Amino acid sequence: MNVFRKAEDMQAYSLKKRKEGKSIGFVPTMGYLHEGHIHLIRKARQTDDIVVLSIFVNPLQFGPSEDFERYPRDEKRDLEMAEQEKVDAVFIPDTKEMYPGPMSIQLTVRDRTDVLCGKSREGHFDGVATVLTKLFHLTQPNRAYFGLKDAQQVAVVDALIHDLNFPIELVPVPTVREEDGLAKSSRNVYLNGEERKQAPYLFKALEHGRFLVRNGVNNRETIINEVRNFIKEHTHGKIDYVDLLTYPELKPLDEIDERVILAAAVYFDNARLIDNLIFHPDGELTYDLK
Repeated sequence: MNVFRKAEDMQAYSLKKRKEGKSIGFVPTMGYLHEGHIHLIRKARQTDDIVVLSIFVNPLQFGPSEDFERYPRDEKRDLEMAEQEKVDAVFIPDTKEMYPGPMSIQLTVRDRTDVLCGKSREGHFDGVATVLTKLFHLTQPNRAYFGLKDAQQVAVVDALIHDLNFPIELVPVPTVREEDGLAKSSRNVYLNGEERKQAPYLFKALEHGRFLVRNGVNNRETIINEVRNFIKEHTHGKIDYVDLLTYPELKPLDEIDERVILAAAVYFDNARLIDNLIFHPDGELTYDLK
């Protein structure tokens, strides 16, 4: 397994593999790998000749009051897991390597960001788009794999690829969950015992909303209120948002007559959890953007 820390070395490797006719599948991460990341790696392995994994905690996507310094990191463990999954190359730059000086150019995302997580995380997706643009140039992927747990990020990446004409196929991958339904996340380690018991009710609340749609309820506000009440009844978490929007455009709608995302975010004492379901007007789940 190749481990690169310099941008020029990563790019040279990728260009060489592309010149050899190899396809590259890229899995960008912030490290502290868990089963969700492993699932992305395995999806890439099924399709592509070369699997490239990046590990970089990107400071541009953290706000002043967010957990950049506290974000869990364990490079040794991450590399062991990557090697076990037969990843071909891991790119682990430090902040100075990615941002050697003040940025003369930084991307601004103008759509799909004023709702859901973007509403309370100003500038977050600008940071995501900026770092992904750099990573796409450095890793030269044919396909990029992203988990749908952060479905708003997937929607923004979809726009980034199309608007900037990256020759990359975006591959959304379904959320990997614990046995009780909780979406796997690096931040789950921050939950205390009682919070861990309550956390699966976020997913159950979304399933309750989808159940209503499957049974003929198609009013947006009714479904949102039902999901909010479900969360309040079963957890002591503070609701950041519950919303129902078109997907991937992320626009409000009065009645459900096209593909939608039902999403929620809840603050516990030391962790903010997000989850979502994407489904058609009949309530059938979907995992692609086509």
